[in-house]
Amino acid sequence: MNGASREALGAARERLDALTDSTSVDAAKLAEELAAVTALLQREVSLRRVLTDPSQAGEAKAELAGRLLRGQVGGETVDLISGMVRSRWSQSRDLVDSVEELANTADLTAAQRSGDLDDVEDELFRFGRIVASDKELRAALTNRSASVAAKRELLHSLLGGKARPTTERVVVRLVTQPRGRSLEAGLESLSKLAAERRDRMVAVVTSAVPLSDQQKQRLGAALAKIYGRPMHLNLDVDPTVLGGIAVRVGDEVINGTIAERLDEATRRMAG
Repeated sequence: MNGASREALGAARERLDALTDSTSVDAAKLAEELAAVTALLQREVSLRRVLTDPSQAGEAKAELAGRLLRGQVGGETVDLISGMVRSRWSQSRDLVDSVEELANTADLTAAQRSGDLDDVEDELFRFGRIVASDKELRAALTNRSASVAAKRELLHSLLGGKARPTTERVVVRLVTQPRGRSLEAGLESLSKLAAERRDRMVAVVTSAVPLSDQQKQRLGAALAKIYGRPMHLNLDVDPTVLGGIAVRVGDEVINGTIAERLDEATRRMAG
């Protein structure tokens, strides 16, 4: 997002944080209602255009949102959406993206309150690896002709009782409402959002063999020192790296594997 939309999302995040700081607010219910608003705005193109029309007064747009949503969702959700439509948005899609982000953030906040956030982060990462390695599963989850009910049932068979409820909820929303994104991009976005709940960065670590607890602690401390922020490690095992580790933080890759060193040596010899 750029310009006005980025500022509007920043303000919305602050309002959500202030709201969910209160333990009296049911964050999971708030997430469900925000997800319903996301679906409404995605479906009703003309509505979201009206609610983001810069020529209309912010208060008028807030009143319209209130009339549409009041009685359908709780007061906290109405207040959040009303505040968002008072802001200026660079394009109407940005409003939908932002409401969806708030829904996921509220769900992750619920997981944080219950002490499940670390597990949710790990489950999202592991689910992403499973999908990446199973072409038939990925095809089933991204099949546009498959019904929402069928996808929900498939995900429940995979995650129900095996993963935290928050994990299942956010993955079901992603799969049933992809909104033009790839499944992989959506899962990565959810993982980053989960990490941000603790102001942590995510490092994807690939090693030839599982790392010991001591190795994980040392690596996490070293990366935190490099980047100046706490680091959450998503761990993957790939025997083809032959030894050492490969670390990806955002778009930056820190490659210390034996395989990479052999490739580099081969390139030098060829040169």
